[in-house]
Amino acid sequence: MPASRSVSRDINRTRPARRWPFILLGLIALSAAVIFALPASLAARFMPAQVHAEDFSGSLLHGAAGKFSINSRDAGAIEWQVHPLALLRLALVADIHWVKVGFLIDGTAEIGPGSFAAHDIKGGGPIENLQTLGFADGWQGTASLTFTGIKGNFHQLEAAVGKIEVANLSSAGIAAGSDLGSYELQLGPQSIAPDGSISATLKDTGGPVEAQAQIRFSPATRTGMLSGTLKERAEASPALRNQLNNLSQLHPRDSSGRFPVELEFTF
Repeated sequence: MPASRSVSRDINRTRPARRWPFILLGLIALSAAVIFALPASLAARFMPAQVHAEDFSGSLLHGAAGKFSINSRDAGAIEWQVHPLALLRLALVADIHWVKVGFLIDGTAEIGPGSFAAHDIKGGGPIENLQTLGFADGWQGTASLTFTGIKGNFHQLEAAVGKIEVANLSSAGIAAGSDLGSYELQLGPQSIAPDGSISATLKDTGGPVEAQAQIRFSPATRTGMLSGTLKERAEASPALRNQLNNLSQLHPRDSSGRFPVELEFTF
């Protein structure tokens, strides 16, 4: 009998320990329920200083900000849906839907302390919708983008792999606003240098200009350099043909009619 009572006491002592997994699961479930109920406006607490958002709707896990700005520039609206399981590893991962008038971008983003990453990024729309962000001022056309991955900190990009395609490109300051054609800008795995400068390959995909070039951007100075060759096609407007002929005076054409160019620009 004494041995039996000893065994019984040992069993009773071990039973409370077995409850801890259920208590832990209960706490996790309760925390998840609280997070699901939190308002979307709390997302503002996690945004970097240069980002401002308002007109919130929905919850913290699936919400939207109807007004969104970066460095006081109108950046449209944004909707997000957080991946709850990522919170268990202390990471913020969300599917993002961004709208700037008619320009749309979808992708998945991960935000960490002082850094961000994104993948499966797709979208596009009218270029002129981006002018309030400081891009493509005076330019018109449509753009589409596809990036497999982007990462960086909140000061500069560190890596980007993908492409940007533009069609029916024109600018009031070039060839009297006539059509400049369609182009593809390709960024490879080594496109971002340690200093943040960006190198990309540019080629035409049809239109009045045949182009093969390399472009190097410097976000720090907001300048760029295009180096390559150009040649007008038969459909080039008289104004565009005249401007290309003027450029070709600086360097002789080759046997195929192409001429080298080095154009510095600001953006």
